[in-house]
Amino acid sequence: MVDSRETTDGDAIRRRRECLDCGRRFTTYERVDVVMPMVVKKDDRREPWDRDKVTAGIRKACEKRPVPADSIEDAVSRVERRVQESGASEVGSSAIGEAVMACLKDLDDVAYVRFASVYKSFRDIEEFMSALETISKERRVGRRS
Repeated sequence: MVDSRETTDGDAIRRRRECLDCGRRFTTYERVDVVMPMVVKKDDRREPWDRDKVTAGIRKACEKRPVPADSIEDAVSRVERRVQESGASEVGSSAIGEAVMACLKDLDDVAYVRFASVYKSFRDIEEFMSALETISKERRVGRRS
């Protein structure tokens, strides 16, 4: 092993390693294995927490956007930490969706709108436009502060 340190978000250990045969260096990430709550879907089905599903959803929303892979990974870690810190044995998929939207809102406006349009299942263009106007107003207020 060459180097070992915590990642910036504190939920993993980053280790720089070196192959003893060829001398090539590589990075590994180690996470503490914790028991995550069950996810309660809208139809009351329960399924185990799946970090990969959250990652896929955020990546899809950020597709073709100038969002670094590290930022996506950080967002996934924030959502996972929020679910962990709730301390509940079950968490609703809606709470996870809200946490993802909160992260995307800070990350990229277009990614946020993409995710929200699927997550909130807008019935028509008026609902969609209303959501866009809300985001636009929040951005204008935020710039004045």
